[in-house]
Amino acid sequence: MNVLVLNAGSSTLKSHLYQFDEGLAPEEPLSPRWEGYVDWTASADHGVLTARAGTKGVEQSLALEIRAADEGVSALLQTLIGGATRVLDELSEVDVVGHRVVHGGPDLADPVLITAEVKDVIAEVVPLAPDHNPAELRGIESIETALRHVPQVAAFDTAFHRTMPEEAERYPLPAQWYERGVRRYGFHGISHRYSAQRAAQIMGRPVDSLRVITCHLGNGSSLAAVRGGRSVDTTMGFTPMEGLMMGSRSGSIDPGVILHLMRTEGLDVGAVNDLLNHRSGLLGVSAISSDLRSIETAALEGDPRAELAITMFVHRLRAGIGSMVASLGGVDALVFTAGIGEHSARIREEACAAFAFLGLRLDPERNRSSGSDRSVAAADSTVEVLVVHAREEWAIAVDSCRILSGGIG
Repeated sequence: MNVLVLNAGSSTLKSHLYQFDEGLAPEEPLSPRWEGYVDWTASADHGVLTARAGTKGVEQSLALEIRAADEGVSALLQTLIGGATRVLDELSEVDVVGHRVVHGGPDLADPVLITAEVKDVIAEVVPLAPDHNPAELRGIESIETALRHVPQVAAFDTAFHRTMPEEAERYPLPAQWYERGVRRYGFHGISHRYSAQRAAQIMGRPVDSLRVITCHLGNGSSLAAVRGGRSVDTTMGFTPMEGLMMGSRSGSIDPGVILHLMRTEGLDVGAVNDLLNHRSGLLGVSAISSDLRSIETAALEGDPRAELAITMFVHRLRAGIGSMVASLGGVDALVFTAGIGEHSARIREEACAAFAFLGLRLDPERNRSSGSDRSVAAADSTVEVLVVHAREEWAIAVDSCRILSGGIG
């Protein structure tokens, strides 16, 4: 079975092709047969498509003059069947296409086959994810045009958190707002679910026996408390702005700050959105970058703003982990994933240092080593600490394979 995964963003397209024998998804992650990436921000006058055939170790790159989802998808698909990165003879060999969709609203709690009704739900919650759902709908429609009747599956970032209890899901607002959809949805659910399941595999224990805190730390960052394989709490809420300090997002702040800025500075909704989503977080504090790698370099060179940005990030990360421990009533494993989680030894070390009272200890040498899907805990640590490579595309491919094979959905 050939499973194509498409992650459509407002300015990028990412795609991976996986092959499963006899339609069965293996437990251990596979490398993609092919992967493609379109970036419309790479140049002022054109986009750049890069494709790679993993089985051949070859790559091709070309310019795209037209910035349109259907053109980008069409160009990506052509590199599947032509040129140096050809891995299929015909596009008809694609058996199913899986899509990452950020928001599924309050009702869609599992990956599902995409129907007209599912597309309507994705469209209905566009106001809750205006930067994501429209692009993902365009990706779905582009595949409909290019591949006609090939089944498509949607996996939702919000779905994993639909198992949160009401006390974690609701805001302390009048009941009518909850009934109108103002609630904590949570995000990065595909990553949190995969990371918890992968942690259980590495530990050789069933996921339903574990209390796991998954730390998805990247330009966008969130935590999840996972008990028995189900999300019981998370740091992101109604939007991906809530929770931890992030690359350019503020994370949680006193709502009164927003009222104050609107009242005293005359900021309108658009200006506040730009401030909190695009000019805050690591970027706002450091005045250097939203990329932690650049900030860590500047901190090593003695820049006080860079050092402050890192210590603030760690302070809020520790507070978030502490709240997840409380939600779980303890913790068996702490998992770090995504760009910062996988690559910043300093962030892992400083975050974990606060939980020595729980018996959680890192092995310094393991923590500084490279590689993915590994334990970095000391031998005498009472809590397992793992680094897991983020594989959202793989998780979507597995979901798609199982749905097409009649396993779920």
